[in-house]
Amino acid sequence: MIDPRLQALRVLHEHGTVTAAAAALHLTPSTVSQQLRGLARELEVELLEQVGRRVQLTAAGHALLRHADLLAAQAESARAELAAHRAGIAGVLRISAMPTALGALGALAAARLRDANPGLTVELIEDESAECFESLLVGDSDIGIVLPAPGTPAPDDLRFEQRPLLSEPLDLLVPVGHSLAGRGSVALSEAAAEPWITGRARIAHRLVVSAACAAAGFTPRIAGQALHFPGVAAMVAHGFGVSLVPRLAVWPPSLAVVRVALHDDPVPVRRHLTAVRRGSAEHPVIAAGLEAIRGVCRERTDITVLDG
Repeated sequence: MIDPRLQALRVLHEHGTVTAAAAALHLTPSTVSQQLRGLARELEVELLEQVGRRVQLTAAGHALLRHADLLAAQAESARAELAAHRAGIAGVLRISAMPTALGALGALAAARLRDANPGLTVELIEDESAECFESLLVGDSDIGIVLPAPGTPAPDDLRFEQRPLLSEPLDLLVPVGHSLAGRGSVALSEAAAEPWITGRARIAHRLVVSAACAAAGFTPRIAGQALHFPGVAAMVAHGFGVSLVPRLAVWPPSLAVVRVALHDDPVPVRRHLTAVRRGSAEHPVIAAGLEAIRGVCRERTDITVLDG
């Protein structure tokens, strides 16, 4: 319902190169280039300019981008309104989520939704938050369960509608036998001198640990990095350091680690959001997906469901 050339412009602005935009759109670079050149000719303005190896929008390109984002939101709203005239929850729903949220929330919500609606196919995608937003933008997913982080869209971004979902406390993770393992709760600053295990530089966990430690008055000495929490827990179990872990995180029960609650004021938390393309939240299938995710959250006693 939106001119594919406008969608190409939106994705190019996000990625900065024709090659990356083409990959996100599942098109060839030559196709994307032709679309944008044709659009510029039709509108009789320059939309792009080369800056080093990247391409950026001109002033006219940014003006058109604002209209493209509004048109995309209106198209999503139209789809949602028309879908409401169809009977039942049917079609395809694609949910992308952070690894911990997918394992603890997304998969269960998707299974319940699928089982309750035989005409609905639910697909799941595990990814980091920035990639979840990218999947939403290009139409590869319909709902994202994400963490706000540097580089992710601001709350007022015209392309997305973001709603608070949950808040989960962080716990200190130490090996069995550690001096803090038997405590009912500790202050994060008590682990300031410990070596620390975090996510890799591009992983949200690294940012969460750094921010929490800074608030507690110290910079963690990084002794190990992992992609996922089972890797974090394995390094902690074998004495390579300690870490902070959210309540949704899981790992093999055979790992000899102990969660210790924090009594800092305030206790560090992670806040999850749901994100959809702006205008699409009232689509019956997407609305059902959002409610299923929130329903799974409400059943847990170790997190706080936020008003969305």
